[in-house]
Amino acid sequence: MDLPLLAKALILGIIEGLTEFLPVSSTGHLIIFGDLLDYTDAQSKVFKIVIQLAAILAVCWDYRARLIERLHGATGITRHYAQVELRENGLWRSLPRYLKEDSVAFWFNLFIAFLPAAVLGLMFYKTIKGFLFNPLTVATMLVLGGVLILYLEKRAYHPRIDSVDRMRWPDALKVGFAQSLAMIPGTSRSGSTIMGGLIFGLSRKTATEFSFFLAIPTMFAATVYDVYKNWSLLHMADLPVFAVGFVASFLAAMVAVKAFLRFVSGHSFALFAWYRIVFGLVVLISWKMGWVTWHAD
Repeated sequence: MDLPLLAKALILGIIEGLTEFLPVSSTGHLIIFGDLLDYTDAQSKVFKIVIQLAAILAVCWDYRARLIERLHGATGITRHYAQVELRENGLWRSLPRYLKEDSVAFWFNLFIAFLPAAVLGLMFYKTIKGFLFNPLTVATMLVLGGVLILYLEKRAYHPRIDSVDRMRWPDALKVGFAQSLAMIPGTSRSGSTIMGGLIFGLSRKTATEFSFFLAIPTMFAATVYDVYKNWSLLHMADLPVFAVGFVASFLAAMVAVKAFLRFVSGHSFALFAWYRIVFGLVVLISWKMGWVTWHAD
């Protein structure tokens, strides 16, 4: 599609912000719409990284009070135990009590949940980026993921964890492994973590909030690593394009996060599942019928 570059940046920024925290795969949408807009060059790779960071910063801003509270709580607890209990009893004897404190347990759980995707991402980065980042893979995973969500929504859930504060590290680790499935584009990071959380005993709101929090270290790490790998592609001349996409993504994500939290409090994810299925089938049918020339590699 022949549009000015700034218009493409605006469109993709809005798409990223609206889809990053929904179970519909923001990366998949960027791949598909980037292909439609004919924005698939080297610059686009870095651009997509930048606008994903903007969406994560929107969550940081929206949850800033809770994050600061957690950070201050963990810092105070750490200082107390470092000065008193760790000196008297030794690190390993005081560690179990140490982790019972809500603030420290929160950050520890995020770290544990982050590990599976971090390790597997480093192991399979080149393979995933080289062979799976294309519209046809995305469309296939959108359909399969939608069918899976519909199946999971028919199950009877009996949540045993109604707050992020009540999560233990084994719960966080299970959600972390669920998140690692999202390395396949079109799967959806938020969809994997939220549905995984439901399966492992989290309430809908708890699974959704933990997914938001887990996105922060996961996406920051992915952004830093991607920028490092593509540093040579960064140019000052691209700053206006990146700025438009960044602001659009940030503002759209602010709206999407609040709306999504209100939605999940009283609805299932079936609507998103059907959206995934229809959207994925449209892409696959358009490719099969030759209506759109999608990049298959």
